[in-house]
Amino acid sequence: MNATVYIQIAKTAIQGYFDGVKIDSDPYLSVYPELSEKKACFVTLTLHKQLRGCIGSIIAHQSLIDDLISNAVSAAFHDPRFPPLSKEEFSEVSVEVSILTHPKEVAYRDKDALLQIIRPTIDGVILRLGNHQATFLPQVWEELTDFDSFFAHLGLKAGIGDDPLSYHPEIYTYQVQKYEESSHEH
Repeated sequence: MNATVYIQIAKTAIQGYFDGVKIDSDPYLSVYPELSEKKACFVTLTLHKQLRGCIGSIIAHQSLIDDLISNAVSAAFHDPRFPPLSKEEFSEVSVEVSILTHPKEVAYRDKDALLQIIRPTIDGVILRLGNHQATFLPQVWEELTDFDSFFAHLGLKAGIGDDPLSYHPEIYTYQVQKYEESSHEH
């Protein structure tokens, strides 16, 4: 399946929200039945190369098309870090869709062992400690390139401070298939 379909569904869902109409998934499902499979995805919006919204599911809990639609609308209008997307911004925003593999728990003894296991730029990471949890997609390694800063920011995102590995949290990894708009689609 090509990237254009995922991007088109996400953008149609966002446009539908502006117009007050819910996207009809049936036409897509009749052409791409694999969209009915249970999968988890993230939708990331960027504006002028800056993050403008990113919402997703870590665990598959609904059909991919439903996850894609709800996460696109949430990334555009309900990301608590940003105000709702404006129509002006929507005409310039870039959409990226990441489809996640099922997370696998990592058994590790200490930070040094984890350093040998985690593959920067390949693995997305979920950190869980009690009621605290956060994740970074593999793409985050492009900005937080070293292990220590990656985990410091992940710990802060989870609300447990910048040295999360000192608590020996549960760590899960997953990989993504990333689909981006090509620049000529703007």
